[in-house]
Order: sequence, then structure tokens, then C-alpha cells
Amino acid sequence: MFSKKLISWYHQNKRDLPWRHTRNPYKIWLSEIILQQTRVEQGLPYYEKFVSTFPNVVSLAKAKEDEVLKLWQGLGYYSRARNLHHAAKSVANDFKGKFPSEYKDILSLKGVGEYTAAAIASFSYDLPYPVLDGNVFRVISRIYGFHEAIDSPAGKKKFIEHLQTLIPHDDAASFNQAIMEFGAMHCTPKNPNCVNCIFKSQCYAAKNDKVDLLPIKEKKIIKRDRYFYYTVSIDSKKNILIQKRKGKDIWEGMYEFPNIESPVKLDNPIKELSINKKDLLSFTEIQKHLLTHQNIYFSFYVVKGEPSSKKELWVSAEKLMEYPVPKIIQDFIHKKLNLYLPHK
Repeated sequence: MFSKKLISWYHQNKRDLPWRHTRNPYKIWLSEIILQQTRVEQGLPYYEKFVSTFPNVVSLAKAKEDEVLKLWQGLGYYSRARNLHHAAKSVANDFKGKFPSEYKDILSLKGVGEYTAAAIASFSYDLPYPVLDGNVFRVISRIYGFHEAIDSPAGKKKFIEHLQTLIPHDDAASFNQAIMEFGAMHCTPKNPNCVNCIFKSQCYAAKNDKVDLLPIKEKKIIKRDRYFYYTVSIDSKKNILIQKRKGKDIWEGMYEFPNIESPVKLDNPIKELSINKKDLLSFTEIQKHLLTHQNIYFSFYVVKGEPSSKKELWVSAEKLMEYPVPKIIQDFIHKKLNLYLPHK
């Protein structure tokens, strides 16, 4: 039987991860949000920092957004952090600080989709809701030969219906953990360990030489190019000008240097930035930062400047480290900014 064989494999091969030693829905929710679009190795330190800083959902709800974003800094996909904070407030206010135990209530939280709700419901409460993420799509499509596109409504429906026939109602948590772990550790996207697979005698993809062709996706990601030109203004007191990023866009709510954006590379960024050449201290060559749907090209122009308005936010280098910033800004601060500041 598929489920028993899979769960047996899991108990013998699973990784020892902290969120697997708890039924606490807050900690499980936290781990699931962090691990969206993130490898376990990268997400683990963030999970530990969040649990240490915010030991329960109420403490997270009471935090300031800047605190949450700063703790999330470097992990990317920052809307996850904002949604996490929003959902914590909902639990604190709408559920009186107790994490909901019903699937529909879990699903109502901001940033929680069907997969995450199923994971929390099964891992915390053993409710028989099957999880469906990239790992699960891959395992099921290969073993059972499903050719429906995983990014289509019809395809998703078929996978869910099939999983509902497989998930044991008396051990939903183990099954969901097992099938995700099997996809992450054994039935991997590239070079899966087919030779030593416990399902090799029944695997459609292995028997029909279609391992590299399954699962199937309908849509291709089309990336757009964006060019960011940052002005790093440093005044006579060695304070730096920053601003909060607003609007429904990448890095919303984080801090950055003033900048201009272009869909194409600029011929004369200094002119476009209205920089007086005598004030220019240095600039960096254009670098590239890859996001899922965007290619970010960026460069920094370090200049001498002075405050021109009380509304401007000028901070010391030490204070700057307290603000949540995107990774490209963080790297510049750590590697380059110190060159233009006095040494103690």
C-alpha cells in the first residue's frame, strides 16, 4: 500500500527539524510561511530567530512592522513577513490569541493558502487535509503518470482528489510530512534516486523514461527587467539619507536610498539623478539581482549632500543597521558604505 510504504520510509529517513517536534500550530505556521520559496537550510536560522524573539502569536502581533521586516531581512519575498504580521494580529484580535483549529478559520488568515492551511491542520490537529506543494506534485505525477498541468485548475483538482484517496485519516500528519520529505530528499527535480526508490516497480515515469518530463506546467514565467539607480547621500556629519519604500511593489515597507527606476539601461545616470559631478564620491558598476518574475539591475552613486527638508530621514551608519532593507542595499552597506565613513 502506497501510504504505509511512504510513511515507513519517512520514519527511517526524515530530517531532524525543530518544527517536527511540536504540535504547536503557531510554530508550525511560522515554519510553513518561512519555508515558502525557501530551502530548509536557509530558513532554519530564521525560524529559530522568530521563535526566540516572538515565542507566541500574541508577541508577534504586538511587534512593530519594522521589527518583523528587520528579522526577516535577507530571506526575500517580503510580502510573506507582512502577511505573517497581519495574520498574527488577526489571531490576537479575532481568535482571542488562540490559533484557530478549524481548516476554514486557518485558511482565512492572510498569507495562508490551501497548502499551508492543510499543513497546519494536519500537523497540529491531525485533520485529513492533503497538502499539495511542488514536492507532492512531482511525486504523484511521476509515480501515477499524471499528465495534467499542475498550474491548471483541472490539474490541481485531479491531484487533490487522488491524494484524498491516499491520505490515512488516522495519521494525516505523518503522510503529509512523508510525501513532502520524499519529494525533497529522494524524488528530486533533477537526478532523483530512481535506482533505490521504494516505488520503482510501480513508478510510471521511471518505467516509461519520463522522469525529466513530469510534472507538466502550462505557463512559462516571463521576466521583466528593471533598472534601479540609487543616490547614496552622505552629509558633513556622516549621516546617510534613506526613505521608506511604499506602494504595492517589491520590498514594500522596507528602507532604501533615494533612487530612480527605468525599464532600460540609462545612458547618463548622473544626469538623470541630477548629481553635480563635484559632489560625486564614487559609483558602482551595474549589478544583477534575480527575482522570480523580475531581473533587477542596480548601481549606487555615492555623493556629498546636506539635508534640505525636515521630512527627510537622515540616519547615522550605526542607526542605519537597525532599519530593514532589501538584500542589495544590505550588501552595499556591509561591503561598500564603510569606505566613505570615518574609522574609529
